[in-house]
This record gives sequence, C-alpha cells and structure tokens, in this order.
Amino acid sequence: MTDSIKQRQGNGRLQDEMAALVARVAKGDRDAFANLFAYYAPRLKSFMLRRVADADTAEELVQETMLTVWNKAASFSPAKGSATAWIYTIARNLRIDRLRRQPAQTFYDVDDYDEPSAEPTGEERLIQNEREAQIADAIEALPKDQLDVISLSYVDDLSQAEIAERLDVPLGTVKSRMRLAYQKLRESLGGRM
Repeated sequence: MTDSIKQRQGNGRLQDEMAALVARVAKGDRDAFANLFAYYAPRLKSFMLRRVADADTAEELVQETMLTVWNKAASFSPAKGSATAWIYTIARNLRIDRLRRQPAQTFYDVDDYDEPSAEPTGEERLIQNEREAQIADAIEALPKDQLDVISLSYVDDLSQAEIAERLDVPLGTVKSRMRLAYQKLRESLGGRM
C-alpha cells in the first residue's frame, strides 16, 4: 500500500474519531471536548494567525470557536462533512464576524511603527491621474504656436531668449505666446494653475 493511500485511510480514521468526539461532546462529555480542544486549538490558532494580525485576537477567536463547538455539537452532521470542516467553518465565520465589527482604522504597536508611506493611496493616484489627464487635454487644446513655446520651455528647458532664437521670432512674441498659453491653460483648468 502506498504512503498516500495509508495517509488517506489514516485521515479517514482521524475524521471518524473526530466525528465521534463531537458526538460525545453533544452529550456533554467534557473529556471528549478536552481531546477536541487539545487537537484543534493549536491548529485553529495557526489558521487565525495567518488571517488575523495579532495573537490576542487569534487566541480569542480560537476560544470562541471551541465554545461554539461545545454549544452546537448537537448540530454537527457527519453526513454533511467532516468534523474538521465543520469546526474550521465555525472559525472562519467567527473571524469574518469579528472583522465586520472592527473599526476600519488600524492600530500599531509603538515598536512596529513605521513612517507613513510616501506612496500615494489609490484615491490620491486616481485624483493625480485625472488631474494629469485634464492638464494633457488642456495642453493639447492650445494652438500650435503656443504649444511649441510651452514645449520648448518645459520639455527642452530652454529660456525665452533661446526659444525666440530657435523659432526665429522676436522675444516679445515668445513672451506673449507664453502669456496667452498660460491664460488658456488657467481657463481650461478652472483657475487652478
């Protein structure tokens, strides 16, 4: 017999034993409950620690789970699934209920404190992307002569005198095109420039 078949048969036997323990707990057998607790409590705690941030909450949820097992053992039906699945379903549901009741804010231990991330939040990124799209649309709406002056100034980092020389236009023309471009951008962006 291969190891995996032995393991599955052993697991089936284990589940039969656990189902029998739950049936005994339903009749008020404290020893059966102690055996269930000894087997499942560390496994449930590990399960909770992987899904809940702190050990205290995980421990509380294990206690609540096992108390629920004690109180509702009579409702367990081996025909509907294994004792392990039933117990873990109770644990999962209690964890979800706890998360729903918790306030949205997160508290940190002083030892675990990290400076707030310089990375923008999703909302800040969305606002920034919308703002950039508005600016891009406003820039694209500029007449070509004004767009050229703005591009040479900001993209190529040229001074107004260098722009006048490159475009072969008077310096005053460059200045008036820039002023007009800024005025149109300010109007397009609602005065936020």
